[in-house]
Amino acid sequence: MSNNVRRRRSGQRHRHRTPRLTVIDLSAGSVRVVVDENGGGRILKLAVGDLDLLVTPEIDDHNHGLFPMAPWAGRIRYGKFSFAGDDYQLPCNKAPHAIHGTVRDQSWKIDSSSLTHLEISTDLVEPWPFGGKVMQRFELEPDSLSLTMEVHASDRPMPVSCGWHPWWHRTPQSDDSVELELHAERMYHRDGEGIPSGELVPIAPPPWDDCFTKLGEPAAVLRWPELGSLTIESDCECIVVYTEPDLALCVEPQSDPPDSFNLNARVVNPGSPLVINAKFHWAINTAI
Repeated sequence: MSNNVRRRRSGQRHRHRTPRLTVIDLSAGSVRVVVDENGGGRILKLAVGDLDLLVTPEIDDHNHGLFPMAPWAGRIRYGKFSFAGDDYQLPCNKAPHAIHGTVRDQSWKIDSSSLTHLEISTDLVEPWPFGGKVMQRFELEPDSLSLTMEVHASDRPMPVSCGWHPWWHRTPQSDDSVELELHAERMYHRDGEGIPSGELVPIAPPPWDDCFTKLGEPAAVLRWPELGSLTIESDCECIVVYTEPDLALCVEPQSDPPDSFNLNARVVNPGSPLVINAKFHWAINTAI
């Protein structure tokens, strides 16, 4: 790790997290990003000037920031799937289903870093039965944050999906509430358990806790009428939108729909990782 990277420890407590956190600060111009190395490789803060674009731990100590989802994204029905002739059971961490993978609960290690760049990685361990490794890359500029995630198999093929789960702040300033412009042609039908059935249907009006596909460029734009906008670009095939929280709007780039292991599993082989990218570009009026 280079000498100009600001790495510090915080005694702040968060539910479901290590009491003492190691965080890495990135900065570019007036923009600051804080990544929690020991708390799941999660972005704790994305601030443009004094404006927090993500919900912070001080506002909600559980549903905040932006966390990685791997080796699966979204729900796996009852935590069960079959692969290569064998049946598997994952822990149902949101009963009765398994949700959002394992790496958000793991410690990560720093592979390289600078004031505007960070690469971190973590091994895939139990309860994931296949082994493997996940890498995240962060590239910060004064008007954008670019993310890359790679999911690597170890010594045998494995099913995989991955993505990012941001909690975008609905009202980073006063009552200037966010509006969503979504660029997608279809959404996945959800069954009675709220899980995609695999059928693509026309887009229904919100509220949403839904997966969309056949995305445009950009995939989505968040607008605060007086504050500015945030554009979401991604090479992911899907984006999940969760509109129900009062404080946050979740717009989540994902490689595949929830329960993809039971629909049409994507398979990675040793030496051929799944790689996804997303870019968040903002135009914010910090003078308001």
